[in-house]
Amino acid sequence: MTTNSPQILVVDDELSMRELLEYMFSKEGYTVTCADTGRGAIELLKKNNYDLLLCDIRLGDIAGLDVLRASKKKNPDTVVIMISAYATTETAVEAMNMGAYDYVPKPFDKDELMQTVEKALDLRTLEDEKKILDDALKKNLHFGMIVGSSPAMRHIYKLIRQVAATKTNVLITGESGTGKELIAQAIHKESDRKDHPFQVINCGGIPETLMESELFGHKKGSFTGATQDKKGLFENAHKGTVFLDEIGELSMPIQVKLLRAVQEKAFKPVGGNEDISVDIRIISATNKDLEKEVIAGNFREDLFYRLNVIELKVPPLRERKADLRALAQHFLEKYSKEMGKEITKFSSYALDLLNKYDFPGNIRELENLLERSVALSTTNIILPDSLALSLHKRRWIEGFKDRRFDLDEVDRGVALDSILEEIERAYLKKALDCSSGNKNKASELLGISFRSLRYRLDKLGIEK
Repeated sequence: MTTNSPQILVVDDELSMRELLEYMFSKEGYTVTCADTGRGAIELLKKNNYDLLLCDIRLGDIAGLDVLRASKKKNPDTVVIMISAYATTETAVEAMNMGAYDYVPKPFDKDELMQTVEKALDLRTLEDEKKILDDALKKNLHFGMIVGSSPAMRHIYKLIRQVAATKTNVLITGESGTGKELIAQAIHKESDRKDHPFQVINCGGIPETLMESELFGHKKGSFTGATQDKKGLFENAHKGTVFLDEIGELSMPIQVKLLRAVQEKAFKPVGGNEDISVDIRIISATNKDLEKEVIAGNFREDLFYRLNVIELKVPPLRERKADLRALAQHFLEKYSKEMGKEITKFSSYALDLLNKYDFPGNIRELENLLERSVALSTTNIILPDSLALSLHKRRWIEGFKDRRFDLDEVDRGVALDSILEEIERAYLKKALDCSSGNKNKASELLGISFRSLRYRLDKLGIEK
């Protein structure tokens, strides 16, 4: 008998039966506790957790079903097997409906009873393992408010933990809608600054004339409308984190002032004469290639290197399709709850449609689509019609100025060759435009050979 052996509680008012069952199960290595009354069993259940309860339906004081009920209330995971020589079919069915694993009539075959107990305990072990796996999966699916367990996202989670432990500035890069602010929040919450402010500003959403005041505050009378002193983002974030979203949108004059604040952790409010020192960490985000912006003269090189001490690249949704189902389910549950609906899942065809779409707007577009789909759905399952994905697909392809492609046209009949030719023509022209007419570069952009490019241009009569 080991401390890790399964714990069995035997409840029977017959001494000979208790002794038989205790001997049987102890011999097999189980830890056995016996009770001769229902009330005594309930007291034991209150104090201890058992893997299996073997209980007679008819006891001297209370019904065995009352013990079953108490067991399920105290620990629903305990497996219960009821035994009796007197139980009716109705009683057996009632016990099963109350959560009993099985009912064994007396007299029983010892080997059959042992097999039943072993199967019941195997089931308990499997359910425990499943719960552990489910909990692990949920932890992998979520990091704070971030959803995803793909290799790309697990790498992001690892970087978040590593970065959070440092005090250096971080630059988060990635396309619009990929969740850069959520990652910034996660870094803040994992850091030792988590109990202090997390201040956010969208650098592209505030006019240049107001940006300095928003960042550094102003003194009363420093400009028209400044009727009182106002603290800026940096001062409000003291000991915490400042998140500068879309940092690439800042004007050059503001970049100069920001550089000094980043370097010295000090600044002057608009109209102020004295420096204000702060202890802050700066996390920036951009959907632009800031290195190209530096080369083009649109972003200061010295500021870029101050902000980009550690870069964290967020993949677009099309590169982490393994997370799409979990994300879709997350938004489905969120908006179903908000709208008071009981929509629980997607049809397999609806999921297939989602997987085939590239979501150029990334997670933000997926969330918008699911919010709309939940609002439109009239069933408890998301069907292809509820997705209204054709609207998103039309918007996605409307870069082809000559027409809008609508998959809903198919049921009325289409000229597929003509449509495919139009798509090919649009891509060829766009590649030539992007490469300034350099056909070698254009073929690289399209992922085809130079010879194939020339053939296609000739075939479609596109001037080279």
